[in-house]
Amino acid sequence: MPDLDALAGSAARALAYLPWWAESLILIVACCAVVMPLHGVVYRAMKRAVAGKSLFWRSLVSRTRGPSRLGLIVVAISLASTTVHLSWEVRIALNQILLVAFVTLTGWCCATALHIATVIYLRRFKLDAEDNLLARKHFTQMRILERAGVTLVALVTLSVALMTFEPVRQYGVSLLASAGAAGLVLGLAMQPVLSNLVAGIQIAITQPIRIEDAIIVENEWGWVEEITATYVVVRLWDWRRLVLPLTYFIQKPFQNWTRDGASLIGSVFVYVDHRAPVAAMREKLVEIARSAPLWDGKVVNLQVSDAKESTIEIRMLVSARNAPQAWDLRCAVREAMITWLQAEHPEALPRHRTEWVGAEEPALRRAEARRFAA
Repeated sequence: MPDLDALAGSAARALAYLPWWAESLILIVACCAVVMPLHGVVYRAMKRAVAGKSLFWRSLVSRTRGPSRLGLIVVAISLASTTVHLSWEVRIALNQILLVAFVTLTGWCCATALHIATVIYLRRFKLDAEDNLLARKHFTQMRILERAGVTLVALVTLSVALMTFEPVRQYGVSLLASAGAAGLVLGLAMQPVLSNLVAGIQIAITQPIRIEDAIIVENEWGWVEEITATYVVVRLWDWRRLVLPLTYFIQKPFQNWTRDGASLIGSVFVYVDHRAPVAAMREKLVEIARSAPLWDGKVVNLQVSDAKESTIEIRMLVSARNAPQAWDLRCAVREAMITWLQAEHPEALPRHRTEWVGAEEPALRRAEARRFAA
């Protein structure tokens, strides 16, 4: 024990010759060097302990790794600063660092608790289910509200952390007291951020779009892949990503193919000759739909939707469980109907008609000659 006291005294005398910021840095680095390996050992032990337990405990241990490490470092620095003889400047600096770290730790814990609560709530719903309308509804609401809550926690944490510094606090008070051009400029600068934040809350409540909704926007077809606090990522059919601000879906029109349900009616148009057997085509369409695994058994219909001088337009309607299946079903029905017409009714395929009038010209000239002679 005397050796340890002598070592501590010599270390304190050696640190006395260093500037105050160097003393603070050495103390912080020493605490981190002791706490971080100890925290790693405890974290691995806790992870093995909850490996076979429920999602709540696994998510709790996984998400609290960072906050628990920061909390242990704050406790270690606080204890070290009270036991080691330090100068007044070092104590002031360490107190400021500990205060900012505590505020950051509080905000981090709030954001982590919000995420864990969201994960636990959403584990009852499955996006990969065939009828996932309810799951998409809850996923969209909770993800948007979670991001809005995290943004609010981050703003509050940053504000409280800045208010711990005397110069920043005085500047903020004077800025709020003036409330003149600076306040107007700040409001105008924050308008896009605030408008997107309000739009995100409105989308979470009204839900014009949800996660994995099939939509048509900017003449592109795809699925809603991600909804953040400021923008929406749309996964297009060819794997491209279309990024749009949240305000777009509040201010501009778009098509949502899965708003109230995933089932869709697909339309197939073919153009055939006027001699096409419409009744036989209608029976064949029912046969094709019944043999197709993508048909949901609800809608199948064939109508003559238009007639032109050379062709007639046949519209076939078939329904499917979702948009991708409706597209594949439309292609399968079109191919099967054309193949059947080629094999069974080739006369029904479109053709161009011409009338040869050259052979009638001599007879017309003779008739006109007799008329003039009379």
